[in-house]
Amino acid sequence: MIRGLGMNRGGSCRRWAAVALGAVVLTSTACGTGIGGGGGGGGGATLTPVVLVGNAVSGTVSFIDPATDKTLGSFNIIPDLKTVLANMTVGQQLNYAIANADEATVDPAVGGNRFVDDMALSPAGTTLYVSRANLADVAAFNLLTGQELWRVVLPSLHADHMALSPDGTQLVVSATTASTAYILNTADGTQAGTFATGNYAHGNDYSANGLHIYNSSIGITALPYSLNSAKGPFLLTEADAKTFKIIRTWSFPYGIRPNLISADETTMWTDLSYLNGFEKYDLTTGTVLATVNQPYSPAAQALTQDQYPQNSAHHGIALSGDSSRICDAGTIDDYTAIVSTATLKDQSFVNYPAKSIPYWTTTSADGTECFVSLSGGNSLSVINYTTGQEVARIPVGSFPQRNRLGAVPASVLAILSPSPG
Repeated sequence: MIRGLGMNRGGSCRRWAAVALGAVVLTSTACGTGIGGGGGGGGGATLTPVVLVGNAVSGTVSFIDPATDKTLGSFNIIPDLKTVLANMTVGQQLNYAIANADEATVDPAVGGNRFVDDMALSPAGTTLYVSRANLADVAAFNLLTGQELWRVVLPSLHADHMALSPDGTQLVVSATTASTAYILNTADGTQAGTFATGNYAHGNDYSANGLHIYNSSIGITALPYSLNSAKGPFLLTEADAKTFKIIRTWSFPYGIRPNLISADETTMWTDLSYLNGFEKYDLTTGTVLATVNQPYSPAAQALTQDQYPQNSAHHGIALSGDSSRICDAGTIDDYTAIVSTATLKDQSFVNYPAKSIPYWTTTSADGTECFVSLSGGNSLSVINYTTGQEVARIPVGSFPQRNRLGAVPASVLAILSPSPG
């Protein structure tokens, strides 16, 4: 069953490489019945905490046990790939080719295909939601059966970051080149609402109290550094989580990369395009409180800004559970820095082999460890916040990017593929 969700066919979107193309109609395809929605089907079962790692090139999600730092298995999120590609319109085929060509510049060794951008688990741990990157869609899967429950195609060259609402009933996803955040009902993929963003919608986060959605934009990443002023606007957009009305926006001089917003919504820690470090920003006054410039590695010193992966010098920032330390991924530097929030001084560095491309960070549920995706190293680095030392490096699939926390029942773990990804 395919149904339109009210998109304007006459609109236009800017492509990943800055060429105007017609917008793709947003559709939702129901793929049979099964466990879906906001997490039904868990049956009150005991849940096992997991770290999800989205392997962009493999098209899989790895499940990691944070207690043992062992891979529990993986799940294929592109079982329908041949069908999706065969049924693409001419316009969608062109979009897909453009997106792949652009992504190939990030790491020529693995090419441009990106199938996983972001993912989230339902509260019951039986449904997996995935934004499927260059397929420009969002899909929901029943983890107990492997069945695709629904699929929504976005009017964009790329489906980007997602965030699941605290109650699990909705998710927000960035339609990158449409500069729009879409809110979908997790039960069936139908559209609950949208709101406009800055140019090239990117990150999404719910506030700690669940009342607000924050979206950040990165601008047209295909344009060179010399044309930074033409990439934007670079906006942090705050919207009401119920009405999707825009409350406030903040403008930045560069693309807003991974960021953290304090529970009281007064402070933001953020990576920015081209910044080899991060900023502390006052959301109340709209001013920069501090800029932390990190040292360039020898390899990074040899790069021009136009050689940074999608404009990112550093791409990944997380906060320890006690808020005393920041975990900052040095994407071009092949290191992760642990930084004191009190002094903004580096406390330690974890150095990786060349071209490891650290690309995302997440803090463990107990707040003591930082999980760092090594996209070029096909692994997940685990760092202890207190000691600043790497305690494990876990093999996953090809080109891991986003990593997220979740929990699943034993019945899901029993049917995962034994492959690490």
